[in-house]
Amino acid sequence: MKYLPVNEQLFTNNRKNFVSRIKPNSIAIFHSNDEYPRNGDQNFIFKQNPDFYYLTGVDQEQSILVLYPDCPNQRYKEVLFLRQTNDHIAVWEGHKYTKEEARKASGIQNIYWLQEYDTVLHTVINYSDNIYINTNENDRYAHTVPYRDLRMLETLRQKYPLHHYERSALILRDLRVVKSEIEVELTQKACDITRDAFIRVLKFVQPGVAEYEIEAEITHEFLKQRATGHAYNPIIASGKNAIVLHYIDNNQVCGDGDVILFDWAAEYANYNADMSRSIPVNGRFTKRQRQVYDAVLRVFRAASKMIVAGTVWNEYHDEVGKIMAGELIDLGLLSKHDVDKQDPKSPLYKKYFMHGTSHHLGLDVHDFASRYKPFEVGNILTCEPGIYIPEEGLGIRLENNILITKDGNYDLMAHIPIEAEEIEELMNSK
Repeated sequence: MKYLPVNEQLFTNNRKNFVSRIKPNSIAIFHSNDEYPRNGDQNFIFKQNPDFYYLTGVDQEQSILVLYPDCPNQRYKEVLFLRQTNDHIAVWEGHKYTKEEARKASGIQNIYWLQEYDTVLHTVINYSDNIYINTNENDRYAHTVPYRDLRMLETLRQKYPLHHYERSALILRDLRVVKSEIEVELTQKACDITRDAFIRVLKFVQPGVAEYEIEAEITHEFLKQRATGHAYNPIIASGKNAIVLHYIDNNQVCGDGDVILFDWAAEYANYNADMSRSIPVNGRFTKRQRQVYDAVLRVFRAASKMIVAGTVWNEYHDEVGKIMAGELIDLGLLSKHDVDKQDPKSPLYKKYFMHGTSHHLGLDVHDFASRYKPFEVGNILTCEPGIYIPEEGLGIRLENNILITKDGNYDLMAHIPIEAEEIEELMNSK
């Protein structure tokens, strides 16, 4: 891993919080992510299952966590199974966790090699009443590929058909959304790296530069500061590309007079930032570009204030929609008469602002959380309004990451330039 070691207390506390919520005499099993083939003899770069990382801090493939707090054998209350390395693996793949390194990373004392898993599990599982299995229940995910946890569930059902099977996801959905102090620090680190990359880009962009050259500058800064890399595929959308919400081709030349819509951020220790900015290629917004930019910024300011404990998801988005409709009327894109007569189920503002204003942020960029539960202290959410005008070839989006505290909210990206004047000043100071 590129990132510095993470305090194992984070993962120890996460496990304590998890097992405190499971039923008595239950065993819970968690698997690392699959390794996915890229071509005939290579895999894609491994990315850890966020739930597994949340509970272990172990960032390695072919690993299993077993939690059985009521286990009659003291040795198996908390067990981590790892792939045992050998000379061949060391030569071809490099270093793997030793048992001592895994203890230090996770806080788990009982470490076994993976080949011992079946034997150890069978010696204790028949003493349990319930088996908790972890499945991907993020409502943004559509299941098409049978991942490791699902495959292992089928195996367990065949071997132990009379156990009661339970869902770990219900517990993790409540736990993961409330960030601890260490998690906030890791997210802040990702935001800080993102800021430095943005400042670097502001001093780099000029007419004639290619979108992919900008991407290279960002990647350089990320890796230089120990980020794992990009939190998601970076969007560097100049001119009319900005009206494509998930534009990731990044292969066009940035033209004089255009605006570039950025949506990119760093990942650090598996925790993600998520930033959007819009900047003028030549360092100066036109009058119309500035009008639209300032409208989005006003919506951003108003929406940010609503991200507090107790806010209800749908009510929040409806309220932001009303503010956006007013801005679109002022910009001449909608008429007040039409807005007053609109179908509330199909508000007209969605023609120019078609996505949501916020999502939870954490180990997943769109973090695992309930959209039906009011916002809580410890939540981190994005705030990302935008206006997209196809007929003008113009798209503006602004996005920061907001932490809810007991005293209100705190913008983790407050140190990243967002005012138009500051962006212009930095671009013209190179």
